[in-house]
Amino acid sequence: MGKTYERIDGRLRTFIEEQPLFFTATAPLSGDGTVNLSPKGLRGSFAVLDELTVAYLDFAGSNAETVAHLRENGRITLMWCAFQGPPNIVRVHGRGEPVFRDDPRFAELLAHFPDIDPGEHGLRAIIVVSAELVRDSCGFAVPYMSYDGDRELHAKRFAREDDESLSAYFANKEHIATSLDGLPGLPLPLSPF
Repeated sequence: MGKTYERIDGRLRTFIEEQPLFFTATAPLSGDGTVNLSPKGLRGSFAVLDELTVAYLDFAGSNAETVAHLRENGRITLMWCAFQGPPNIVRVHGRGEPVFRDDPRFAELLAHFPDIDPGEHGLRAIIVVSAELVRDSCGFAVPYMSYDGDRELHAKRFAREDDESLSAYFANKEHIATSLDGLPGLPLPLSPF
């Protein structure tokens, strides 16, 4: 049923680019550390950079587990499910890296997301993932669900922040600069765009 792919192109690329939702999974090296699984959405916040590299925008939130895990060990899995149309699940297993605002690559990477205003969502980093294993599976048990649109709450909440107030917001959150397991998370204060 499942198939392994050499690259992200053609039908596979079209499928993942059309999905309004995907999930990321990371974990620390410690066997008793916290495994993190996060939903990611917002049309235009995901991009295929080349046949083996994808990226997504990391926005303001209540923690920074993905960033902390990637800084420690780089392991990440991304997963897309077909909630409409033919059943399908695609997973990209690979190595990820958070590219922070002060990184010389940041502006060039941000250009891959022309439909997103980074100031509206408290953009913290761009997560770049190099694929090591790309597989699909049937998805026969994934239910049908409809996509009605992106929620507006995130943009409404974070559009009122500037870099200074956003850094202050993050500094007051317990698990932004340090993960649940005590790993280094988001470097603070944020660098300006």
